[in-house]
Amino acid sequence: MLSSPQIWKEFFETYYRDELNRLAGAVEFDGDRSLYVDFLRDLSIYREGRLGEELLANPDRVLNHAKEGLSLTENIYDVSLDGCVVRFFNLPASKRVLIRDLRSEHISRFVAVEGIVRKVTEVRPRVIVAAFSCTKCGKLVEVAQDDEVVLKQPYECPICKNRKFVLLPEESKTVDSQRIKVQEYPENLRGGEQPQQIDVMLESDLTGKVNPGDRVVINGVVRAKPRKVGSRQLQHMDIHIDGNSVEVLQQEYEEFEITDEDKKKILELAEDKRIFEKVVASIAPSIYGHEDVKLAIALQLFGGVPKKLPDGTEIRGDIHVLLVGDPGVAKSQILRYVHRIAPRSVYTTGKGTTTAGLTATATRDEFDGRWTLEAGALVLADKGIALVDEIDKMRNEDRSALHEAMEQQTVSVAKAGINAVLRARCALLGAANPKYGRFDRYSPIADQINLSPTLLSRFDLIFVLTDEPDESKDRKLAEHILRAHEIGEKFEKLRNIALVEYTKEELTKESELAEILPAIDPELLRKYVAYAKRTVFPVLSEEAKRRITEFYLSLRSRAKDNSAVPVTARQLEALVRLAEASARLRLSDVVEREDVDRVIEIIRRSLEQIAVDPETGEIDIDYAFTGTSKSQRDRIMILKRIIEDLESAYEKGAPEEEIIRAAEGEGIGETKARELLRKMKEMGDIYSPRDGYYRLAVK
Repeated sequence: MLSSPQIWKEFFETYYRDELNRLAGAVEFDGDRSLYVDFLRDLSIYREGRLGEELLANPDRVLNHAKEGLSLTENIYDVSLDGCVVRFFNLPASKRVLIRDLRSEHISRFVAVEGIVRKVTEVRPRVIVAAFSCTKCGKLVEVAQDDEVVLKQPYECPICKNRKFVLLPEESKTVDSQRIKVQEYPENLRGGEQPQQIDVMLESDLTGKVNPGDRVVINGVVRAKPRKVGSRQLQHMDIHIDGNSVEVLQQEYEEFEITDEDKKKILELAEDKRIFEKVVASIAPSIYGHEDVKLAIALQLFGGVPKKLPDGTEIRGDIHVLLVGDPGVAKSQILRYVHRIAPRSVYTTGKGTTTAGLTATATRDEFDGRWTLEAGALVLADKGIALVDEIDKMRNEDRSALHEAMEQQTVSVAKAGINAVLRARCALLGAANPKYGRFDRYSPIADQINLSPTLLSRFDLIFVLTDEPDESKDRKLAEHILRAHEIGEKFEKLRNIALVEYTKEELTKESELAEILPAIDPELLRKYVAYAKRTVFPVLSEEAKRRITEFYLSLRSRAKDNSAVPVTARQLEALVRLAEASARLRLSDVVEREDVDRVIEIIRRSLEQIAVDPETGEIDIDYAFTGTSKSQRDRIMILKRIIEDLESAYEKGAPEEEIIRAAEGEGIGETKARELLRKMKEMGDIYSPRDGYYRLAVK
């Protein structure tokens, strides 16, 4: 074996002279005690790479040699580096192992695994050598500890044979300890694959460096430990990694390998005049119709440009979209398809499958009782897209955290002494069902789904998917579905029976004609999106800014003379984000007027679905998000004035019949007046001291 303390001393003094001096200076002032060695740059070429190969194959021996060799080196401060640790990073890509590919052959080998941090425990001291005092004679007895949770005690005192001891924490040797759980990247999973996880033990200065949601490369030694049932050890073993170093990655789209051939295809696509039609036709092609929704999702995939202003203010570039609609209109299918084509995505339901649910939480760790910070779907989807089905059924703690996650794009956790702010820079595509089964176009959306007005207002686009009988549309839908089933049946037959009357090429051609084959291959579309987000950062042209201003002012001008407010500054920001996404989809560095016109049309269609007051026919944004239109607010003010005038004249309060009579004189019909009285009572604006009488609530 080549490795020895002397060989490592030679290696450090040859390649790491400056780093040794810096480490000695840090040690002198009780600073960092780790020397980081670049495996690929230095160790893989030293002595023809033999030392590096020995580290990978026999890490325990070689790491001890490296530690001893480090203590033998000299430095300008003449400080002993005894007790310092050597940490290795930047292993070759060929030496990285997927978490799901870890096998028995990797036990006691040095490996690198890449993934996303799912859970982290608190940083707490771990006893490595416990000092005990004999209760009878006071003899100090030291016991080296292993990885077990339970503290090992001395069997008996070597002096008096007593078996009772007291632990002396101040005399024991401890090291900071933390356990993290690393999970496979969600974007690397296909179909129904479950992401696999592995525990990583971190000690000393590696602790406290990572948060849930961070993308990391863990370099360390794979360990195995028999599972236990009570005191019995089983044949099957659990594995974990003893971390030697942690590399926190920049969370961009670098893991997407885009070849020159891919780049050529992407640039050719961008030049196509029908690029928008092709992208829309590539999103859930087996689902008939819903072109507006598919265009919105296409823009959401590409996203706007996140901005950090000179004063530190951050403006999100991610686009949030909500789909509300009747059962059976393929909302969940659309979400599932987006999960397949998005470069980075996490799919979940509003209920959440773990305690972390949608956002994040602090929980007790089942292994050692420490508090654990666990990331939810929005944190895991950082720099990607979170797909949340049945978003209206989320837990209350997620509901409050979602406000912050959607606008500030962070999730704050303050529980059990843990105070943390996690990043959740993701777009949100949610699907919700109406409370009463089917959507009623004559009732405000706020009354029909279990989401607060403040949450609804954070969505850039809201679409209503209704299932209304229409003979022409129904015929086309039936033909499309039956055609898709027929082609699917033929493909299945081809897979299971060798000799059939058609070929795969004929079926593919048939699929294209039936428009159930994506116009752009899903893998190429994923790379197209990743390439656009990585390289294209469009800027608004003067003409685009003029067109946006014109549209915003033309809508706002309708709000004169105390009429309904059609849009707010939130919709203006949504318009800018969508226009940037439109330019990105074209791989253009400039937002042109055509981009603005395209998104004005889609915003107008969204507003017409959710924000048109059925009584006036005007767009009223308050009607969409609060359920109370301007015309309704005016009537409520009239009723309040009537009740105020009447209640002073009647001892028991304002009589209902008198209120209705006065309301009819103000142009409010009896049915509408009774409905508004009921609503005002529900909202706590009025109360009934007795049946049939009303008083204003004192606020």
